[in-house]
Formats: sequence, structure tokens, C-alpha cells
Amino acid sequence: MESKQPQPLKAALWMCGAIVSFILMAVAGRAVQVELSTFELMFWRSLIGLGIVSALIWIRHRDFALIRTAHPGLHLTRNVFHFTGQNLWFYGLTMIPLSQLVALEFTMPIWVLLLAPMLLGEQMTRTKAIVALIGFIGVLIVAQPGTQTLNAGHLAGILAAIGFAMNLIFTRKIMLFDTVLCVLFWMTFSQGAMALVLALATGFHWPGDAMWPWLAVVAVTGLTAHFSLTTALGLAPAMLVAPMEFARLPLIALVGVWLYAEPLDPMVFLGAALIFSANIWNLRANAAGRRSGG
Repeated sequence: MESKQPQPLKAALWMCGAIVSFILMAVAGRAVQVELSTFELMFWRSLIGLGIVSALIWIRHRDFALIRTAHPGLHLTRNVFHFTGQNLWFYGLTMIPLSQLVALEFTMPIWVLLLAPMLLGEQMTRTKAIVALIGFIGVLIVAQPGTQTLNAGHLAGILAAIGFAMNLIFTRKIMLFDTVLCVLFWMTFSQGAMALVLALATGFHWPGDAMWPWLAVVAVTGLTAHFSLTTALGLAPAMLVAPMEFARLPLIALVGVWLYAEPLDPMVFLGAALIFSANIWNLRANAAGRRSGG
């Protein structure tokens, strides 16, 4: 069977959509937390998202048969990790500069590399160990312990990346059995339920009128960001798509300067470049291994 021809230009356009979505989600997430907690934010995001996903399922299939799954435990585990990571990411938005948070988020593939041997049975090679070491040197450069005050935001950024890594690992497993819309339905449903319980336990507040547009932006961009990224990966290899995502860092840094008067720290870019280089090296090693049949 003839392999599908890569379409880098289309992939780049979809990556532009993903980057814009992620940036808008960050700005809206910060705005919402002036009034609401991360749990309340996640509840409204999930509720709006559930409505959108349910409408898509009905329009495309006219019934909800595709949400049936034989692996509810996998969905629940995946969504607990994603819910935790997303809450920590939203919390980090209010604690550290946007550029630092995004740079720490870029460590997600390195956490996948470290956790996959335990959870997926993948082999830990010397190359992967070196990649992980380079990545963590990059984290130290971004966080700059000893030269600046570290706070809960830095820890939240790292733990969010771990949560996203676990989410990706379990998504790999789930996608062997269920469709994207099935995954999105149970994600928005279960995370909405988790967020509601925690929001009620910690004090639930009804959003003010000014919050609704921001909540809508968070909900919609949460779906469009991942849809755009997934579509880009379907149009071109990860080796071509991954460098495009790195454009998110300078763009979000400029947004931080423009909207929040955050400083442009060259050390954040240096550390992020190391993290990014480690990720690219890992992608190249994986591609070479597949070509050689290893």
C-alpha cells in the first residue's frame, strides 16, 4: 500500500491554528481566575465542551452508540491525569510568566520517554537517558534555582507536564479501541463531574457576566487546539510538526510582555531550546529505529 504523501504546508496552517488556540486559552484562563477557581474553570470548560462534542456526535451519527466503551477504567485513569495536569497548568498561569510555564510544559515528551518503559513496556536506551538528562538541564535553566525565587507555579508547571505525559500514554492505549469523539465525550463528561465535586467542596461561585465570554474561549480553544494539533500530525510526520510548535514560546512570551508586562528572560529561551533539542533528538532516534526495524 502506498504511503500517504506528507503535506507540510497544510500541517503548518493547522499548527498555526493550534498555536493561536493555546495562546487564547492561556489569556482567557488567566482572565477567568480573577473570579473563579481552577475547579470552577474546569467545570464550565467541560460543560461547554460536552455540549459541543455531543452536538457533533448527533450531527454526524444521529445517535450516541459510539460513546459505548469496553474500557471505562482506561478512560477514567486517563481523565484523572489530564484533569490534574490541566488544573495545575491553569494554576501555573497565575503564578509564573507565560513563557516559563510553556517552556516547562515542553518537557512533556521527556516525561513520556521516562514513563513509557514502566507503563507501555518500551525499552529505555542510552540515547533516551541522555535525552532525558539534557531535558532536565533545560528545566534547571528555565527555573533558575538559586538565582530567582521558585514558587508553587514552577512545581505546578512541571507536575502539569507529567500529568499531560500520563494522559498521552493512556490516550495511546485508548485509541486502539475507541474513536476520537468517544474519547472527547468521556473526557468532558468525567472531568466536568470531577470539577463540580471539587468546586462544590471548596466553594462554588456563579460566574459574573464578564466571565462568560472568557469561559467560552477556554472551552472552544481547548477543543480546537488539540484537534488542530492532531490534524497537523496526520498531515506530516512529527519531525516536521514538532519544530512548528516551538513557535508557541516566543509568541506567548510577546503576549506576556504586551498584556502583563512580563520580562523577556533569555535564560528561559536557552533552557527551552535545550528541552526542544532533546525532544527533536528523541524523535530522530525513534524515526531511525523504525526505519531499521528496531
